[in-house]
Amino acid sequence: MPRTISIRELENQTSHIVRAVRENGVEYVITSNGEPVAVLRAFAKEDVQRLWQAELDKALAEMRSLAEEVAAAWTSPRSGMELIDEQAQVNHTTRRP
Repeated sequence: MPRTISIRELENQTSHIVRAVRENGVEYVITSNGEPVAVLRAFAKEDVQRLWQAELDKALAEMRSLAEEVAAAWTSPRSGMELIDEQAQVNHTTRRP
């Protein structure tokens, strides 16, 4: 069962509270004016996965947006992949040992 603490208590006892969360797995419900506003608990493996997925989703959304921007401005009759492959061939044949 989570313990309930006010924001003021959290401010005054931050080190003690974080230590209890980290070392003993204690959970706290943090209140403001008597109303619950947050839960403080230990970081779990599921949290790591959720953060990783959120970062991945953000990166993919940025790539999609960039791809749409490039596609809208593309004027070459050749595809981007064709141009990249051609450049790779040039770099491969002119590379020095």
